[in-house]
Amino acid sequence: MTTENANALDLPTRPILSYIKDLPNLCSLAGLGCTLLAIYFIITGVYAAAMIGMIWAVAFDWADGLIARRMKGRTGADSKFGGQLDLLIDIVSYGVTPALLILSYANFHPAFLPVAFIMLVFGAIRLSYFSTFGLSGDAKYTGLAIDNNSISLVFIFMFAGYFERPLFAIVLAICGLSLAILNVSQIKTPKLSGNPRNVVVLAIYTLAVSAFYGSSFV
Repeated sequence: MTTENANALDLPTRPILSYIKDLPNLCSLAGLGCTLLAIYFIITGVYAAAMIGMIWAVAFDWADGLIARRMKGRTGADSKFGGQLDLLIDIVSYGVTPALLILSYANFHPAFLPVAFIMLVFGAIRLSYFSTFGLSGDAKYTGLAIDNNSISLVFIFMFAGYFERPLFAIVLAICGLSLAILNVSQIKTPKLSGNPRNVVVLAIYTLAVSAFYGSSFV
């Protein structure tokens, strides 16, 4: 097929790995790396380290959007590819990881499987809805943005030491279900990640969370 025909069909003309050179996409992949570490530490039961991985995944996710908006000369293909990459990473970071956290802290008791399944289903629906319809007419999200799941659970987990483990597993499950319901609700929430001030607030929160959980290793 000639280049002209490829362009007519809107087929890609760049190698797949060329999109890694795009700085926002690199930032997204760094967040995915943090998510992988979080999953590893969740499975191995090192929850303090897992919380640090989860919140840094959010920080990189917010940073990639801020970088993308400030970059000059970024192509439409880079932007479109980055949007799809973000979507796929989000389901792992904010759907799979929180669900796995609840299962792990409940010692993988089968009674918690429905909770994990609902969180995954509602997370996937939330992301699909946003991918299809975007922001509402007043530039707000319909439903709670799914990154709030990790932000909230990382905060809630700070109180784990005040409860017996089985009881706190139930607390986590209730919180996870509540967040999942908010993800697919009709409430309108602002796009926090689009505001540079909010990014600064998240950066401070990320450092504070890292210091809090990191102190357990000292």
